[in-house]
Amino acid sequence: MPQVVMLRPPPVPFPPPPFSPSFWLRNPHLQTIGGARWIPVPRPLWRQEIWASPDGDILQVERLAGASDRPVLTLFHGLEGSAESPYIRALANAAQALGWSVVAPHFRACGSRLNLRPRLYHAGDSPEIHWILRRVQAEYPHVLRHAVGFSLGGNMLLKWLGEQGEDAGQWIDRCVAVATPFDLTAVGDHLTRGLNRFYGLHFLTTLKAKARAKHAQFPGSFDLEATLAARTLRQFDDHCMAPLHGFRDASEYWERSSCLPLLPHIRRPTLLLQARDDPFMPPCALPSRQVLPPGVTLDLQDQGGHVGFISGILPPRADWMPAHLLDYLGRFLPPSQNGHNPSE
Repeated sequence: MPQVVMLRPPPVPFPPPPFSPSFWLRNPHLQTIGGARWIPVPRPLWRQEIWASPDGDILQVERLAGASDRPVLTLFHGLEGSAESPYIRALANAAQALGWSVVAPHFRACGSRLNLRPRLYHAGDSPEIHWILRRVQAEYPHVLRHAVGFSLGGNMLLKWLGEQGEDAGQWIDRCVAVATPFDLTAVGDHLTRGLNRFYGLHFLTTLKAKARAKHAQFPGSFDLEATLAARTLRQFDDHCMAPLHGFRDASEYWERSSCLPLLPHIRRPTLLLQARDDPFMPPCALPSRQVLPPGVTLDLQDQGGHVGFISGILPPRADWMPAHLLDYLGRFLPPSQNGHNPSE
């Protein structure tokens, strides 16, 4: 009698079914504000470290230990976010549940300690991404290493990937960027219109507090009076971010820092998760699928707001996005490293 060979079905192609919010969370502003303010996400049991940066500064880093044979996930937060942002907490908790290690740096001055140098953090700081990922590689040389960037952190990560090209594979295996402001000029100007002005003004509140503290450290390093009078992100960046980080003005800062022109040069498998209704993003800021290299997947959801993707009714939940991202990353892993039981 001939032997019967049982073949496993091929894996389900990515992406899985699309995001679908509950009826009362279909508004993109509810998604955006709800994701940032309303969803209770348990705080991970972080272990805090202070890393010395190559330029003599300090970086506050939160970590979770995982199994020695499973991946490490590095998370980069967005503008005025931190490792305590709900989206970072939710993804860190989900990754730890799979046995993965997590590294969540705070960008300069975004943790509980003000950094030491006459600078803050900025959207084009790919050298910051570089030294962080090099250190992670040195500490985890024998497992897969993935990275996820959110919003501003997504732009920084994608800019670094495009600049590194094939060389990025020395330090990272696969990446995800969520709600990325690919074109900073288009997004910055978009945040001055209509209801979107609320978000720009919200960011300015904490940015001005950081500017005041930095100016107290380094008097005269930028025009504090003009910075505190800023009514838009462009004005703030003209008077504070540009002079602190070596740019002529906000226009040069935004143009040189945008990741959009570098996307065709990315050579690592990368997922770009975006929502069409993201209130931060005018349609012109999104990349065309035609310019993306074969390994870069544009996952364009109809709804989700800006880093929202909140589902459920009562209580609303923040579990769709972590599951979605880890599903993408886990499809490239053997069962021994992705934390799933192969018999399931």
